[in-house]
Amino acid sequence: MQGRRRDVGEGATGMRVGFTCSKKVGNAVARNRAKRRLRAAAREIIPRCGCDGWDYVLIGKRDATAERRFDELCSDLEAALRRVHSRGARR
Repeated sequence: MQGRRRDVGEGATGMRVGFTCSKKVGNAVARNRAKRRLRAAAREIIPRCGCDGWDYVLIGKRDATAERRFDELCSDLEAALRRVHSRGARR
């Protein structure tokens, strides 16, 4: 996962989320499944743990995204958000 705080000039309200899976994840069916799982986790976690004025990109990984239990995927996303925001606070 990656995150970036938007500048004030870019309309710094709200959170934006993007999803990506490369062909390394698998065929189109596998990539779409991974992105659906990432969207579901983001819908559950980002409104609660994300910060206003930030952009997030969730990156699907081979095997890990499609095969991981959903509750573990959500806890991974929460941990990633904490890491991103702890780095962003220092800048």
